[in-house]
Amino acid sequence: MPRFDLPADELRTYRPEVAEPVDFDAFWQSTLAESRAVAEPPRLTRVDSPLSLVEVYDVEFSGYAGDPVRGWFLVPADAAGPLPTVVEYNGYGGGRGLPHERLQWAASGYAHFFMDTRGQGSAWGTGGSTPDPHGTGASFPGFMTRGIDDPADYYYRRVFTDAVLAVDAVRSLDVVDASRVAVTGGSQGGGIAIAAAGLVEGLVGAMPDVPFLSHFERAVGLTDRDPYNEIVRYLAVHRDAAETVFSTLAYFDGIHFSKRATAPSLVSVALMDPICPPSTVYAAANHHGVGAEVVEYAFNEHEGGQGLHWQRQAAWLAARLAG
Repeated sequence: MPRFDLPADELRTYRPEVAEPVDFDAFWQSTLAESRAVAEPPRLTRVDSPLSLVEVYDVEFSGYAGDPVRGWFLVPADAAGPLPTVVEYNGYGGGRGLPHERLQWAASGYAHFFMDTRGQGSAWGTGGSTPDPHGTGASFPGFMTRGIDDPADYYYRRVFTDAVLAVDAVRSLDVVDASRVAVTGGSQGGGIAIAAAGLVEGLVGAMPDVPFLSHFERAVGLTDRDPYNEIVRYLAVHRDAAETVFSTLAYFDGIHFSKRATAPSLVSVALMDPICPPSTVYAAANHHGVGAEVVEYAFNEHEGGQGLHWQRQAAWLAARLAG
């Protein structure tokens, strides 16, 4: 894929003015308050595993509207705690998979919680186990247009609420140092991490990797790749719905969450990424409330920096905790 977005020097200063709903904060404050009011303590079940150096727990916690959400919680064996903790969110279409598939953080001495994404888990990987019990109106196949005619019904209202309540659940555990929690994720997971960082106080840091779900009005139509193209195909049928669609998406734009972030972020961007265009990543990073460090991968597509970038994340987070 050749470079198709703005030149690199323009990307680094790209900071578009994007209209924000006047009730953005009230919308999210009421959404979170309603779900927190019905939340129950997380339930952890120890899982027999061949991972002799890591303890594995199957977790169920209360997400949006009290819905049960699953996840894996891994800690170093015999860890005394309280431990610094990484909460991780998944890419589009994937599920939480199996615990041995994500060992880096626990093997590095962290507690690690990997959240299942409601309704997803059947497009790649080894599956998910969290349903989304909320119906919506007409939508294009996928998740991007589910409930898109009303912010109250939109799919990502539920997912972002799950992400915030996942941090709440993790912070309630004795083995976790509630003051040293970071969030991360790649692609969709990166977009969820940006939202969580804008909605959760007191995080030590956020590490969105090639993040999705920012600057929708630019992304939709700039790229012909899914998932953004799900919105294009929806609007190709619902020809008079564009104003409603983009009004809904404004409540879920990573730019607005990034503005509200209170902890530093390490953001990765791939300059040949046809799925999450570089300008959409920079738009969120350049609006960051307290400053985001951006790592560029000039010749990569959506895979970004992969293992090399995880090493950079690990060094960055260790420095944050040491400082």
